[in-house]
Amino acid sequence: MTTTLTDLETQLADLGDTAREAIAAADTLDDLEQLRVSYFGKKGQLSKILGGMGKLDKSDRPRIGALANELKQALQTDLEQKKSSLQGAQIEAQLAAETLDVTMPGILRPQGSVHPLNGIIDRVIDIFVGLGYTVSSGPQMETDYYNFEALNTPPDHPARDMQDTFYLPDGNLLRTHTSSVQIRYMEQHEPPIRIIAPGRCCRRDTVDATHSATFHQIEILAVDRGLTFTDLKGTVKEFLKQIFGDVEIRFRASYFPFTEPSAEVDVRWQGKWLEVMGCGTVDPNVLKAVGYDPEVYTGFAAGLGVERFAMVLHKIDDIRRLYNSDLRFLRQF
Repeated sequence: MTTTLTDLETQLADLGDTAREAIAAADTLDDLEQLRVSYFGKKGQLSKILGGMGKLDKSDRPRIGALANELKQALQTDLEQKKSSLQGAQIEAQLAAETLDVTMPGILRPQGSVHPLNGIIDRVIDIFVGLGYTVSSGPQMETDYYNFEALNTPPDHPARDMQDTFYLPDGNLLRTHTSSVQIRYMEQHEPPIRIIAPGRCCRRDTVDATHSATFHQIEILAVDRGLTFTDLKGTVKEFLKQIFGDVEIRFRASYFPFTEPSAEVDVRWQGKWLEVMGCGTVDPNVLKAVGYDPEVYTGFAAGLGVERFAMVLHKIDDIRRLYNSDLRFLRQF
């Protein structure tokens, strides 16, 4: 069958009319995409019509090519306009379905507040981060080595009686202090180091107004060349000044197995001396346990009980109030 110029012109004109009607009637973006593929795809209707150009005289082919390009451009314009219209309608429908009446009165629904213990922890961390310290953490379930032996407290050492704890069937234990975090950190880092280690600890203690078997502790550790007890005193004094204000501070000789010399720190608070933390110069045996040379490096450490600070600063009379989850108490903070 012979294909003439007139035949192809008629087919293109019919295709244009049909396509315009179909595009105008499309209700969804999916329908519109199907029409686009149907008309302009590789096997689309336009391609089929143009396939007949091979049977035309060479002189007639440019005419059909020009008509096809004009039709394609016109239909693509119609498709884009319809697409924009459908997208706009879709957005309007979504906005109508998700309408928020901003004229309604706002309702405050409190979602809680910072617990007094967390508030103290955050405050202490902010102070030491400002002094150049890095926050470090470790597991609450520890081995005997990290909790005692690496901290210069071998088996049967009398100092273990001060930190009797809860032991697990596998021989591990619940840590009695966050000093174990210091050992783990030093094993993985070379001096100089300055870290602050907050966390939960446990000791087998009789619960009363000032004691708890579970409590929170914050410790600091600094190791570098040439650190002395004077550096420790300066750091502790600056910290306590930011916590308690301009108060009198004193250092009393004390004993800890992992520091030598060691001291307890008191502040003059409301007319009385109040013990607030312990500190000392890191014992050389602790440095040796992590592979540091005590002839080259020295360090200092200090620790405090979060509950004690919370009770003093917030005038809380019973440590158990911090754990009872009593909203009447907690809402005061």
